[in-house]
Amino acid sequence: MDKNTLNGLVLMVAVFLLFTWLAPKNKEAQPDAESPDVTTETPVATTVDALTPSEKSWLIQNITAQGTVHVSEDGTRSYSINDNGMNLTLTGDSVTGTVTVSGRNLNWADVVAGDTSKMSVAEQRQAIALVRSASESLGKFGRFATFLSGTEQKVSLENDVLALELNSKSGSITRAELKKYDTEYSSDESKKSKRKVVIFEGDKNTFNFQLPLPQPVETADLYFTPKKLNDSTVLMSLDLADNAYWGIEYTLPKGESYIVKMRIVQSNMARLVQSNNRNLGFSWTQDLHRQEQGRMFEERNSGLYYKFAGGSVEHLSENKNDSEERKSKIRWIGFKNQFFSSVIIADRPFNTADFQSTVLEGSDYLKSFEAQAISNDYNWNAENPANFSLFIGPNLYPMLSELNTSVMPDEDLNLTKLVPLGWALFRWINTLIVIPVFSFLGSFISNYGIIILLLTIFIKIILFPLTYKSYRSQAVMRLLAPDIKAINDKYPGSQNALVRQQKTMALYSQAGANPMSGCLPMLLQMPVLIAMFAFFPSAIELRGESFLWAHDLSAPDAIVSWSTYIPIITPYFGNHISLFCLLMTVTNILYTYLNSQSQSNSMPGMKVMMYLMPVFFMVFFNNYAAGLSYYYFLSLLITIIQTYAFRFFIKEDAIRAKMKENAKKPKKKSGFMARMEELQKQQQAMLREQEKQKGKKR
Repeated sequence: MDKNTLNGLVLMVAVFLLFTWLAPKNKEAQPDAESPDVTTETPVATTVDALTPSEKSWLIQNITAQGTVHVSEDGTRSYSINDNGMNLTLTGDSVTGTVTVSGRNLNWADVVAGDTSKMSVAEQRQAIALVRSASESLGKFGRFATFLSGTEQKVSLENDVLALELNSKSGSITRAELKKYDTEYSSDESKKSKRKVVIFEGDKNTFNFQLPLPQPVETADLYFTPKKLNDSTVLMSLDLADNAYWGIEYTLPKGESYIVKMRIVQSNMARLVQSNNRNLGFSWTQDLHRQEQGRMFEERNSGLYYKFAGGSVEHLSENKNDSEERKSKIRWIGFKNQFFSSVIIADRPFNTADFQSTVLEGSDYLKSFEAQAISNDYNWNAENPANFSLFIGPNLYPMLSELNTSVMPDEDLNLTKLVPLGWALFRWINTLIVIPVFSFLGSFISNYGIIILLLTIFIKIILFPLTYKSYRSQAVMRLLAPDIKAINDKYPGSQNALVRQQKTMALYSQAGANPMSGCLPMLLQMPVLIAMFAFFPSAIELRGESFLWAHDLSAPDAIVSWSTYIPIITPYFGNHISLFCLLMTVTNILYTYLNSQSQSNSMPGMKVMMYLMPVFFMVFFNNYAAGLSYYYFLSLLITIIQTYAFRFFIKEDAIRAKMKENAKKPKKKSGFMARMEELQKQQQAMLREQEKQKGKKR
C-alpha cells in the first residue's frame, strides 16, 4: 500500500468519526426536550376515516332489519339500535345518534363529517371502526349480536345422584359429576383420597347449537341470562326486544334420576327473525376422561355409539381412529366409557350426522369424540321447537333396560347396547339368565365375592346334567380303549382305514356308546363360559367392590407389581401378577392332570399342549378383572370336586355290565350311525373306482 492510499484511508476514517460526533448535537435532527414548542408524543393520524357507500348501505340495511321499530303519531317509522356503544336511529335515509368512544358520546353527524374541532382524529377513526364492526356483527348475527359479549355466570342443578354445572357462556352444561361413584384413577399416585367421578368439565366438553338464521349463529359464542325457574329447572335465555326470547331449558328431576330434560323454548321469534332456514345444527365434542386404573380395558371398552331411528345401534372402532358420515335418521348419540356414558336422545331424530373418534396417547384422557348433526324441521313459530333427553350416568344394565321404554315409550332405545355382553347367543345367556340372577342375589347380599360364588354354584347346577353325561361318556370310551386298540392293531395301515373304521363303529354300536356324546356336552357348556367372559368386565356392580385381597373386583388383583417395561410381555401380561389369575392357573393345571390320568392319549405332544394351555390362559387373563378370574377359579374347583364325586358314584363295573346288556339287545341304527355308514360306503365306492382307473392306465 503506497503512502497516498494510506493517507486517504486515514482521512476517510477521520471524517467518519467527526460526522458521528457532530450528528447527535444537530438541533434539527434531535429536538430539545425542554423546548415548549416541540412535542415528544407519537404522531397521530392526520386524516379522518369514513364509511364507503356500500358500508353506509349495509349499515342502513342492518339497522332496518335488526333495529327496534318506532312509529310516530304521523305514521313515520324509525328504527333504533343500541349495541356495544353504538346508539343510532334510522329515519328515512338519515342516521342520527351517538357513538361512545373512551367514555365520550360522540355525535354521529360530527363523526361522519370528520369535525376534528369536536373530537380528535383518533377518536373519529375509533368511532368509524366501532360502527363498521357493529354493522358487520349485526349482518352476521342479527338480533343475537348483542349477546356476543357478557359476563360468565355459573348455575348448579343437583339431585341425589347427579350434580350439574351450567355456564351462561354457551348456555350449556359444562360439568357433570356422579355423586354415588368414585374414580379409581389418579394422575398423581400420591393422592390416596377418593374423588367423585366427573364425566366431563370445562372446555373438555362442548354442547353447541347452530341457530337456523340466514347465516347460522352458534350458541357457544353467545352469553345467556340464567333464570332458575324452580329447584329442578334452569332456563338459559337470550332476551331480545319486544318480549321475545330464545333459550334452552334444563330440568333435572329430584331423586335418583340420571336423565336431564333439554327443551329449546322461544317466544315471539318469528316476527323478529326473517329466516327460511329450517336446519337446526347440533355439535358435541368431548375428551373422554380416564376413570379406571387399567387403561387397556377402559380404552378397549370406550367408544362413540349411535342408534338409527327405529333401527340398530352402531359404533365407531374402539381400537383406532375412525369416522363415519350417516345420511339417515339418528335417534341418539352416545359417548361411552367402560362403566359410564353420556347420551343425547332426540325426540325428533337428527336427519344427518357425522362422527369422529380419535385415540389420545399418553394423557389423562382416552379418546376425543366429535359429533355433528342436523335436524331439518325447525319452526320459528313453535314455542317448543325441539326436545332432547340427556343421559349422564353409569352403564348399569337393569337401569338402562328400564330407560329403553320410559324415556320414549313409542320406541325401544336399546340403551342396553352400551353394555358389551358379547355376540347374540352370549348376550341372550347374559340377559336372560346371568344378569337376572346376579341382580336378584345383589338385592339382599352386599358382598359381591359371595354373590359370584353363589352365581357359580347356580350355573354349575344348571349344567350338571351335561357335565354328568360328558363324564359318563368319557368313562365308556375309556373302557372301550383296549378294544379300539386291538382293532387298530389288527387292521393297520391306510389300506385298511375303512375296515378299521367300520369295526370301530360296530363296537360303539354294540356297547351303546357315541363318540360325540362326550364332546357335545362340553361344547354346549362353552357358550356359558364365553358369556361370563363378556359379563364380568362389563359389570359396573363389581366396580370398587373388594373381596379378600382384591380391592376392586372389576380390575386386576395385583399382588406383585413392577415398573419395567418388557417388550412383547408387558402389552399382554401387564406389569403385575394377579393372585386370582394365578390360583385359576394352578387349578387349571390340576384339572388337566386329572383328565390326563383318566384318558389314554396316543399323541405324546398333545399332553405337553394340554399343560401349556393353562399357562397361556394365565398370560391372557392376568390383565382381566379379578371377578372373572375368581369365577373361573371357582368353576374349575367345583369341576374337580365333581370329577372326584363322579369317580366315586359312577362304577366302571356297572358300566361294563350295562355295556354287555346293550350288546345283547337288537340294535337300531341311530341317525348318526346311519350317516357314518353311508359315508363309508361312498368312500369305498370312490376307492374302487380309483383302483379301476389305475388298472386301465396300466
